[in-house]
Amino acid sequence: MSVVPLAAAPHDAAEKAWLKVLSVYRVPSVTRSVYELIVTLVPFVFFWTAAWASLHFGYWIGLLLIVPAAGFLLRLFMLQHDCGHGSFFGRRLWDDWTGRVIGILTLTPYDYWRRAHAAHHASAGNLNQRGVGDITTLTVAEYEALSSRGRFGYRLYRHPLVMFGIGPAFLFLFKQRLPFGMMRAGALPWVSTMATNAAVAAIALVLIWAIGILPFLIVHLPIVLLAGSAGVWLFYVQHQFEDTYWSRPPDWTFPFAAMHSASYYDLPAPLRWMTGNIGMHHIHHLSSKVPSYRLPEVLRDYPELANFGRISLRDSLGCIKLILWDEKTQKLVSLKATEGLR
Repeated sequence: MSVVPLAAAPHDAAEKAWLKVLSVYRVPSVTRSVYELIVTLVPFVFFWTAAWASLHFGYWIGLLLIVPAAGFLLRLFMLQHDCGHGSFFGRRLWDDWTGRVIGILTLTPYDYWRRAHAAHHASAGNLNQRGVGDITTLTVAEYEALSSRGRFGYRLYRHPLVMFGIGPAFLFLFKQRLPFGMMRAGALPWVSTMATNAAVAAIALVLIWAIGILPFLIVHLPIVLLAGSAGVWLFYVQHQFEDTYWSRPPDWTFPFAAMHSASYYDLPAPLRWMTGNIGMHHIHHLSSKVPSYRLPEVLRDYPELANFGRISLRDSLGCIKLILWDEKTQKLVSLKATEGLR
């Protein structure tokens, strides 16, 4: 990361102070991490198996069990996310191999995803560095400069059916099977992706041999698609909210952007646990080395942090229509809100 200009120092002085505060929480507990892994992996296997067994009694019973199975698969991804930041065990070798194994279940090649996600963290809120590991977001001026076809394409991309339905299916089933965009990142993303694909194929073939291709697809495909859609939704609302932050250098600095470009998604306690506390995203972006299970400690000790970018479950539904960044008002706005600007 480049050195922040002296002129920008007052702009992010408070955020730098919070960085020092959060450093206390960056130490993980191996015992707690193992516990989090067990209470996530075991229920996932249980509900997956129960969903398959229920096919003998009727598919609708299995559908009910698919929902918690998808929830625990989503939570496994959150543990993989911690591994990518080196915050799960705090030991690079342990984190990397745990993340790689979990990546087989989440269909997410660990080393490929980790590189893209690191780029997202390093450039969040920077208008000059969009397009890697994030959701494409245009400014009002950029949208207005598009052709009719370009505008239609952007609106289609941001449509809820594409963003939370077709998009996640394409991402997890197809796009992550080949690490395009990582051509200059060395061989590791490619090796990770191919190894993940091979492991996924091997496990799938064993399960298909054991239970049959139709039961396997009936159970596993909905679990993956539901977990993928929920994951994309979480990532979406963590950065696509009205009072998010975007700017360009030299105004952009990492501490300020990290704190203000991410939301605090204030979820009910059961959903907060199932999503690995990822809703406390502003804290996570400011100090990604804080283990997810320690994020509630931060809010407990410093409740004032709950006032930054807070959105409720109800508020988050309104974020779907906010698709353009207005550089004049410094807010994310809807297409309808831009009509008066023309």
